Amino acid sequence: MSLYAIADTHLSFGTDKPMDSFPGWKDYVERIEKNWNKLITDSDTVVIAGDISWAMNFEELYADFDFINRLKGSKIIIKGNHDYWWNTLTKMNKFISDYEFDTIQILQNNSFVVDGVSVCGSRGWMFESTEEHDEKVLNREVGRIKMSLDSAVCEEKILFLHYPPVTTDQSCEAIMSLINEYNIKNCYYGHLHGAAARFAIDDTINNCRFELISCDRLGFIPKLIKR
Repeated sequence: MSLYAIADTHLSFGTDKPMDSFPGWKDYVERIEKNWNKLITDSDTVVIAGDISWAMNFEELYADFDFINRLKGSKIIIKGNHDYWWNTLTKMNKFISDYEFDTIQILQNNSFVVDGVSVCGSRGWMFESTEEHDEKVLNREVGRIKMSLDSAVCEEKILFLHYPPVTTDQSCEAIMSLINEYNIKNCYYGHLHGAAARFAIDDTINNCRFELISCDRLGFIPKLIKR
């Protein structure tokens, strides 16, 4: 049983917003499916760290979740900035139950144990701002990350975020402080694509290893996190 991760699948079976027109994304869905099912076994778990689907609601989301559900292994998903279909945990779990998407679980204010480690996470937020909206969003995300970390039962906690908590030119100090407080050794994030990936931190800062796991950065191959 192994733990893998990937971010930014940007599926659009129920909408008309494929990513194929972007450089490097041609046939990305077929590449994800082929690479995933070649690498992952049904005993493995894959974290998808946000921007799961371009869907705006559950009706549009159905085909994307059906695709994800049929991929090998168990999946744990967190919210990305483009996951406009995201709803309350109760409604999302009902949607999953109603359609028997039994390989998909939602990571929100909670954590999951996978092979002796606690999988924690949330969307995160990458900007420090004096704007009231940004401050409210940041405070909410800090609270959600803290709840996730507090729920962890394993000594080793791996943190998954959608937004990078630190880049080459910015740092979200509130989230970085949590990472330090909870002695997180590994943090994986998505969101950065193409030219923006040049701002990614793939390095160790204050004893925590940060790594970008967006689809295109990984060549559309889930990354092994723990075997």
